[in-house]
Amino acid sequence: MSKEQKRQAFYTQSPEEVLQAMETSDQGLSSSQAQQRLADYGRNELDEGENKSLLMKFLEQFKDLMIIILLVAAVLSVVTSGGEDIADAIIILAVVVINAIFGVYQEGKAEEAIEALKSMSSPAARVLRDGHVTEVDSKELVPGDIVRLEAGDVVPADIRLLEANSLKIEEAALTGESVPVDKDLTVEVSEDAGIGDRVNMAFQNSNVTYGRGVGVVVNTGMYTEVGHIAGMLQNADETDTPLKQNLNSLSKVLTYVILVIAAVTFVVGVFIQGKAPLEELMTSVALAVAAIPEGLPAIVTIVLALGTQVLAKRNSIVRKLPAVETLGSTEIIASDKTGTLTMNKMTVEKVFYDGELREAGQDIELGLELPLLRSVVLANDTKIDQEGKLIGDPTETAFIQYALDKGYDVKAFLEKYPRVAELPFDSDRKLMSTVHPLSNGQYLVAVKGAPDQLLKRCVSRDKAGDIAAIDEATAQLIKTNNSAMAHEALRVLAGAYKIIDAVPAELTTEDLENNLIFTGLIGMIDPERAEAGEAVRVAKEAGIRPIMITGDHQDTAEAIAKRLGIIEEGDTEDHVLTGAELNELSDEEFEKVVGQYSVYARVSPEHKVRIVKAWQNQGKVVAMTGDGVNDAPALKTADIGIGMGITGTEVSKGASDMILADDNFATIIVAVEEGRKVFSNIQKTIQYLLSANTAEVLTIFLATLFGWDVLQPVHLLWINLVTDTFPAIALGVEPAEPGVMNHKPRGRKSSFFSGGVLSSIIYQGVLQGLLVLAVYGYAIANPVHVGDLKAIHADALTMAFATLGLIQLFHAFNVKSVYQSILTVGPFKSKTFNWSILVSFVLLAATILIKPLEGIFHVTQLDWSQWLAVLIGSFAMIVIVEIVKFIQRKLGMDKNAI
Repeated sequence: MSKEQKRQAFYTQSPEEVLQAMETSDQGLSSSQAQQRLADYGRNELDEGENKSLLMKFLEQFKDLMIIILLVAAVLSVVTSGGEDIADAIIILAVVVINAIFGVYQEGKAEEAIEALKSMSSPAARVLRDGHVTEVDSKELVPGDIVRLEAGDVVPADIRLLEANSLKIEEAALTGESVPVDKDLTVEVSEDAGIGDRVNMAFQNSNVTYGRGVGVVVNTGMYTEVGHIAGMLQNADETDTPLKQNLNSLSKVLTYVILVIAAVTFVVGVFIQGKAPLEELMTSVALAVAAIPEGLPAIVTIVLALGTQVLAKRNSIVRKLPAVETLGSTEIIASDKTGTLTMNKMTVEKVFYDGELREAGQDIELGLELPLLRSVVLANDTKIDQEGKLIGDPTETAFIQYALDKGYDVKAFLEKYPRVAELPFDSDRKLMSTVHPLSNGQYLVAVKGAPDQLLKRCVSRDKAGDIAAIDEATAQLIKTNNSAMAHEALRVLAGAYKIIDAVPAELTTEDLENNLIFTGLIGMIDPERAEAGEAVRVAKEAGIRPIMITGDHQDTAEAIAKRLGIIEEGDTEDHVLTGAELNELSDEEFEKVVGQYSVYARVSPEHKVRIVKAWQNQGKVVAMTGDGVNDAPALKTADIGIGMGITGTEVSKGASDMILADDNFATIIVAVEEGRKVFSNIQKTIQYLLSANTAEVLTIFLATLFGWDVLQPVHLLWINLVTDTFPAIALGVEPAEPGVMNHKPRGRKSSFFSGGVLSSIIYQGVLQGLLVLAVYGYAIANPVHVGDLKAIHADALTMAFATLGLIQLFHAFNVKSVYQSILTVGPFKSKTFNWSILVSFVLLAATILIKPLEGIFHVTQLDWSQWLAVLIGSFAMIVIVEIVKFIQRKLGMDKNAI
């Protein structure tokens, strides 16, 4: 690109100044000028992000420290065995590769789901070229082009308006404001005005809902407001998820533990017992391999993947696996208002007529012949398609929907009163009037508009057919009710009419919109979703703070926040901060007061990023929802970005970790509950695996010190493969424990070892090791084959192997809860868990009971007394842990658990 566009404050300049700056005129460019500028400035499209190749996605799965440790251990196990024992290496490598394949597959699946949700397309544009209007692909637009807009168009670039005839543009994707913006060329716009207040501009990808306009293209591609936001994404900080941080911490802890174990074993063997250095090095490496839970990465991936399947069935599409767990640690949910907390549909809520204020749900006896309803239905440009869908301005469609909800035939009514003339709405008058013939030869003039403007033109009021002059008391009553609805953040419009004998030859506001008869007021709002209030309540009970961030006006945002319970009714403190007020605060000042505010109104994309970062700097885990391109930088910065599947833009979905297929805040709370369950189950899996590995390491280490040969490598390999894997996966899919949403979030500082897990791993691992050694010692002291040292050792070895395997299966029941009794959580509640224990038991028993396997596994046949000793030693694990848990509960230790 040989020329560079400049993001200037064109909204502060006059049309003449803008045309001069763009080196064009109101007659547009010639084809040759347009071609030259296209070569200079490039196509009007956003830069595409770098797409990773399948190979790169695969290789990225190996960046995890735990994976690296596993691969190093696999290599060492082969080297130290002289290449003879490669079973461990093969298993470790298989686990790592499967884990990587699964990660790539899941990422690909998520991307496919997002592609299916994308609905934005590049529109065509009507441009003045070579002196006449032509239609071109919007990607071919260049700065200086003159573009024409009308209702139904998607704005193809950033445009400074030169003409605006009743022009309304819906800019929710950029501002979050649910009501279309009335474009006005007469208003002076200050340089620090937000996007929503730049009423003489039209922005790329916004939608024209009403009227017509003409403007000059001032910016295209990455220089538009949409492009500016997309560019911010490149610099947005992507925060590591709590899960990733936890796994990294776990990997570091295991690394240190493994190095200490290997070093101590080597030193004891060489310098105390006098063993050969090479022999002891092999023993140390074997212990290090035994200490690594090689199945953990795969199991964590499986648990997360199964979590994504659960969430998919409940309208949540997960793009990145760790996002499932991140939701469980969420402390702040910063939610967009429009479409997420609200319906994104203007709805009539209150009506004032015949001197009384009524709820919208009350019956209307006079139906469409009610003067108020007649006025707002006739002075209305809403279209009803063949499927009954309402098309038009959200405010006007709300009136029609209100009439339809009352059961009236609107189409028949409009046929009864055909429109023969009109004065369209404009932002100066803030009124709209239509003329309709009556059966007596006269004409009805139906008028709707802003109450303050309409009241000035009314001389009478219609009260149940009684028409009388508006006296001071009546005027005050109207103003009081208008003010009351406005204070509830309702958008209020008034209705009026008059009867004329003939349609004026030239329609003017002076002729048509004076001496009117007032009919009433209608208050509308984009109402909160029915389930959103309950979801906010559940979130608060779970210790999660909901925050509303919106581009809407302060009063509207505050009213919805109170209705939802985000701000408590009766709370007199100021909990609302506007973007303009936020601009006055430095980052340091804002961080000090961020806890005071629950609602942010009229904010920009930069403000949203600041809000997210301020909470993160307080150590909080932040989830951010959004649907517009203005939300994308904050979505990427947040710990978990949640995009909207229905109303969401392509940019916002691409920046998100998860997509809500139903755009519903309540779905987030469902996902939080699933996330908490996932973390708890991963904790159980880690507790189970690490306590088992601790037992194995301790058993071999102590046996080495005592000069015993307790377990063979094949025993450890089989136990790790059978009794570790299946129960660990089953624990990962356990049902959620009762009350999972009744405690506070874990937060960023918690880890897999918090909530009593670390102490449980240590004492339960030590207990398992001691019980195995106790059974081994019992076998040596009470031999069946008296005098046959080889047979005695073989029996003791077999009993130690059986005890270690069974003790881990029994221990799986203990791990169902850190502090609760087995009987409380239900030992056989999960069919998956029951089958995993049964399958593992059969595979373990087969190695001892099936005679051809004796030689492979170095075991012997045991008699009933030996089996009894094994069973007692193994089952003692449950008994002792239950006693410890009972004591812990009595001491109140479970109260601090997460």
